[in-house]
Amino acid sequence: MSGVEAKLAELGLTLPAVVPPLAAYQPAVQSGPYVFTSGQLPMVDGKLPVTGKVGAEVTPEEAKELARTCALNALAAVKSVAGDLDRVARVVKVVGFVASASDFTGQPAVVNGASELLGAVLGDKGVHARSAVGVAVLPLDAPVEVEIQVELVP
Repeated sequence: MSGVEAKLAELGLTLPAVVPPLAAYQPAVQSGPYVFTSGQLPMVDGKLPVTGKVGAEVTPEEAKELARTCALNALAAVKSVAGDLDRVARVVKVVGFVASASDFTGQPAVVNGASELLGAVLGDKGVHARSAVGVAVLPLDAPVEVEIQVELVP
Protein backbone atom coordinates (compact mmCIF):
# COMPACT_ATOMS: atom_id res chain seq x y z
CA MET A 1 0.00 0.00 0.00
CA SER A 2 1.39 3.41 -0.96
CA GLY A 3 1.84 6.19 1.58
CA VAL A 4 -1.06 8.10 0.03
CA GLU A 5 -3.31 5.07 0.23
CA ALA A 6 -2.21 4.52 3.84
CA LYS A 7 -3.27 8.12 4.56
CA LEU A 8 -6.63 7.44 2.91
CA ALA A 9 -7.05 4.38 5.14
CA GLU A 10 -6.11 6.46 8.19
CA LEU A 11 -8.94 8.84 7.21
CA GLY A 12 -11.33 5.88 6.91
CA LEU A 13 -11.41 6.09 3.11
CA THR A 14 -10.59 3.66 0.33
CA LEU A 15 -9.69 4.45 -3.24
CA PRO A 16 -12.63 3.41 -5.44
CA ALA A 17 -12.41 1.67 -8.79
CA VAL A 18 -12.03 4.06 -11.71
CA VAL A 19 -15.42 5.26 -12.90
CA PRO A 20 -15.89 4.05 -16.49
CA PRO A 21 -16.32 6.81 -19.09
CA LEU A 22 -19.89 7.81 -19.94
CA ALA A 23 -18.92 8.86 -23.48
CA ALA A 24 -15.90 9.06 -25.82
CA TYR A 25 -13.07 10.02 -23.46
CA GLN A 26 -10.55 8.55 -21.02
CA PRO A 27 -10.84 9.02 -17.24
CA ALA A 28 -7.29 10.45 -17.20
CA VAL A 29 -4.39 11.05 -19.57
CA GLN A 30 -0.74 11.84 -19.00
CA SER A 31 1.18 14.47 -20.95
CA GLY A 32 4.78 14.82 -19.87
CA PRO A 33 4.89 15.02 -16.08
CA TYR A 34 1.21 15.99 -15.83
CA VAL A 35 -1.95 13.92 -15.43
CA PHE A 36 -5.24 15.53 -16.42
CA THR A 37 -8.44 13.89 -15.26
CA SER A 38 -11.73 14.12 -17.06
CA GLY A 39 -14.56 15.58 -15.03
CA GLN A 40 -15.39 13.12 -12.28
CA LEU A 41 -18.96 12.74 -11.09
CA PRO A 42 -19.72 11.64 -7.52
CA MET A 43 -20.39 8.05 -8.61
CA VAL A 44 -20.51 5.41 -5.89
CA ASP A 45 -20.73 1.78 -6.99
CA GLY A 46 -21.71 2.84 -10.50
CA LYS A 47 -24.48 5.27 -9.64
CA LEU A 48 -25.13 8.78 -8.40
CA PRO A 49 -26.28 8.80 -4.77
CA VAL A 50 -28.12 12.13 -5.29
CA THR A 51 -29.26 14.13 -8.31
CA GLY A 52 -30.53 17.67 -8.79
CA LYS A 53 -29.51 21.27 -8.34
CA VAL A 54 -27.58 22.56 -5.36
CA GLY A 55 -29.71 25.08 -3.50
CA ALA A 56 -32.90 23.29 -4.59
CA GLU A 57 -33.04 19.47 -4.38
CA VAL A 58 -29.53 19.15 -2.93
CA THR A 59 -28.25 21.00 0.13
CA PRO A 60 -24.86 22.71 0.07
CA GLU A 61 -23.67 20.29 2.77
CA GLU A 62 -24.68 17.27 0.69
CA ALA A 63 -23.00 18.80 -2.35
CA LYS A 64 -19.77 19.37 -0.40
CA GLU A 65 -19.70 15.65 0.46
CA LEU A 66 -20.38 14.82 -3.19
CA ALA A 67 -17.42 17.00 -4.22
CA ARG A 68 -15.30 14.98 -1.80
CA THR A 69 -16.44 11.81 -3.59
CA CYS A 70 -15.54 13.40 -6.93
CA ALA A 71 -12.02 14.06 -5.63
CA LEU A 72 -11.66 10.43 -4.53
CA ASN A 73 -12.77 9.33 -8.00
CA ALA A 74 -10.24 11.74 -9.51
CA LEU A 75 -7.45 10.26 -7.41
CA ALA A 76 -8.45 6.80 -8.65
CA ALA A 77 -8.24 8.09 -12.23
CA VAL A 78 -4.78 9.57 -11.54
CA LYS A 79 -3.59 6.26 -10.09
CA SER A 80 -4.84 4.40 -13.18
CA VAL A 81 -2.35 6.41 -15.27
CA ALA A 82 0.47 7.07 -12.79
CA GLY A 83 0.49 3.60 -11.27
CA ASP A 84 1.13 4.90 -7.75
CA LEU A 85 -0.27 7.96 -6.00
CA ASP A 86 3.07 8.45 -4.26
CA ARG A 87 4.29 9.76 -7.63
CA VAL A 88 2.13 12.87 -7.20
CA ALA A 89 4.47 15.83 -6.75
CA ARG A 90 1.55 18.21 -6.32
CA VAL A 91 -2.01 18.93 -7.32
CA VAL A 92 -1.70 21.85 -9.71
CA LYS A 93 -5.33 22.76 -10.45
CA VAL A 94 -8.85 21.78 -9.42
CA VAL A 95 -11.92 22.77 -11.40
CA GLY A 96 -15.31 22.21 -9.81
CA PHE A 97 -18.66 22.53 -11.53
CA VAL A 98 -21.78 22.90 -9.40
CA ALA A 99 -25.24 22.43 -10.93
CA SER A 100 -26.87 25.37 -9.19
CA ALA A 101 -30.33 26.67 -8.53
CA SER A 102 -30.67 30.12 -10.10
CA ASP A 103 -30.16 31.92 -6.77
CA PHE A 104 -27.37 29.69 -5.39
CA THR A 105 -23.99 31.42 -5.08
CA GLY A 106 -22.11 29.11 -2.70
CA GLN A 107 -20.11 27.21 -5.32
CA PRO A 108 -16.72 27.82 -3.62
CA ALA A 109 -17.94 26.25 -0.35
CA VAL A 110 -19.22 23.20 -2.25
CA VAL A 111 -15.94 22.66 -4.10
CA ASN A 112 -14.12 22.95 -0.76
CA GLY A 113 -15.18 19.33 -0.28
CA ALA A 114 -12.74 18.33 -3.02
CA SER A 115 -10.02 20.78 -1.98
CA GLU A 116 -10.15 19.78 1.68
CA LEU A 117 -9.96 16.09 0.82
CA LEU A 118 -6.91 16.61 -1.38
CA GLY A 119 -5.24 18.60 1.39
CA ALA A 120 -6.06 15.98 4.02
CA VAL A 121 -4.73 13.15 1.86
CA LEU A 122 -1.72 14.83 0.21
CA GLY A 123 -0.74 17.52 2.72
CA ASP A 124 1.24 20.35 1.11
CA LYS A 125 1.20 18.45 -2.20
CA GLY A 126 -2.57 18.92 -2.23
CA VAL A 127 -2.47 22.73 -2.19
CA HIS A 128 -3.67 23.94 -5.59
CA ALA A 129 -5.11 26.67 -7.79
CA ARG A 130 -8.87 26.31 -8.28
CA SER A 131 -12.00 27.40 -10.08
CA ALA A 132 -15.53 26.82 -8.78
CA VAL A 133 -18.17 27.37 -11.45
CA GLY A 134 -21.96 27.33 -11.26
CA VAL A 135 -23.68 25.65 -14.21
CA ALA A 136 -27.28 24.98 -15.25
CA VAL A 137 -26.97 21.20 -15.55
CA LEU A 138 -24.37 18.43 -15.43
CA PRO A 139 -24.34 14.94 -16.98
CA LEU A 140 -26.91 12.54 -15.48
CA ASP A 141 -28.29 15.48 -13.45
CA ALA A 142 -25.28 15.24 -11.12
CA PRO A 143 -25.03 18.06 -8.59
CA VAL A 144 -21.21 18.32 -8.79
CA GLU A 145 -18.34 17.45 -11.14
CA VAL A 146 -14.63 17.86 -10.37
CA GLU A 147 -11.52 17.56 -12.51
CA ILE A 148 -7.93 17.76 -11.31
CA GLN A 149 -4.51 18.25 -12.83
CA VAL A 150 -1.49 16.82 -11.05
CA GLU A 151 2.25 16.92 -11.61
CA LEU A 152 4.15 13.66 -11.18
CA VAL A 153 7.67 13.06 -9.99
CA PRO A 154 9.70 10.97 -12.47
